[in-house]
Amino acid sequence: MTALLTIIIVLFVAIALWQMVKIFDLAQAGSGSSNNQVATDKDNKINGYLMLGFLVFIYAITIASFMYLGDLPLVSNSASEHGSGLDNLMIISMIVIFFVQTVTQFLLHYFAYKYRGEKGKKALFYADNNTLEAIWTIIPVIVLAGLIIYGLFTWNDIMNIDVEEDDPMIVELYAQQFNWKARYGGDDNTLGQANVRLIDLDKANILGLDEEDPNAQDDIIVTELHLPAGRPVLFKMRSQDVLHSAYMPHFRAQMNCVPGMVTQFGFTPTVTTEEMRQNPDIQQKVININELRRERSAEIIESGQDLVYEFDYLLLCNKICGKSHYNMQMKIIVETQEEFDAWMKEQKTFANTLIK
Repeated sequence: MTALLTIIIVLFVAIALWQMVKIFDLAQAGSGSSNNQVATDKDNKINGYLMLGFLVFIYAITIASFMYLGDLPLVSNSASEHGSGLDNLMIISMIVIFFVQTVTQFLLHYFAYKYRGEKGKKALFYADNNTLEAIWTIIPVIVLAGLIIYGLFTWNDIMNIDVEEDDPMIVELYAQQFNWKARYGGDDNTLGQANVRLIDLDKANILGLDEEDPNAQDDIIVTELHLPAGRPVLFKMRSQDVLHSAYMPHFRAQMNCVPGMVTQFGFTPTVTTEEMRQNPDIQQKVININELRRERSAEIIESGQDLVYEFDYLLLCNKICGKSHYNMQMKIIVETQEEFDAWMKEQKTFANTLIK
């Protein structure tokens, strides 16, 4: 592989030098040399056909990428109520981009061929064309305005959670280099006051909760996030140190965690972990990952990881927050309301974990 990359780099350098020599020759044209012809009709014809060939190459590699590299990422694996709307927006945007790219690339390469230089042929100059200018101004304005308005409505549907009407479960996501912790509001579904200045490791107050706040006494702090399917969840997000980003790809959710302030994001999970594990796309992905793990079994076992991979939802950090950013994640388990309630009964409240 190293030898192949070296050959490719040498080839590119040679092509770059060749192009620089051609540019130098063009710069010398008309400077007194008897050979003022920049390129012959044969050269221009060859370049024209090369432009058409490159156009075919662009289309071929695009079609091959769709065929062999699969669909858009996670299009069929949305696990939240708003996810399908976000996926539709992405698909529409990609269709518009692909259509515009196809048309403009065709026009660019075809015109380069059609209007290639020929001896005795002069280019026709248009000072302006009001009709064309109106077309290529009005159409993009309409398309972009439609996408932006659609995006704004989609964003508002995601962000505008009515706490009184929707009755969401309140959960805090706490980010620190390089792990996550989650805090539930307890029986009253109200998070107690917290501040990083109140962190006291001697008392096991790891999130800086106000020990005098009654709402904090029944809060539950965990390192594995459990969510009941079908119930809205409103996440309140804090960061202890640097800028992090709470990213839950299958739920189409992402929000920055900013030191010194609280941000929020809400969604309703719709597919349990067990249901998602039965998804054919997920099952095929698990098979592929486990095949790779078997090939690298010695390295994985040496690192202390489980050799066999099983699908789980994950909370990831999507900001480069330091040397262990790549491994900053927390497992998310989506389950039925009954399973969630049973799990909650097993957890200790802040008051019971606090060392007096």
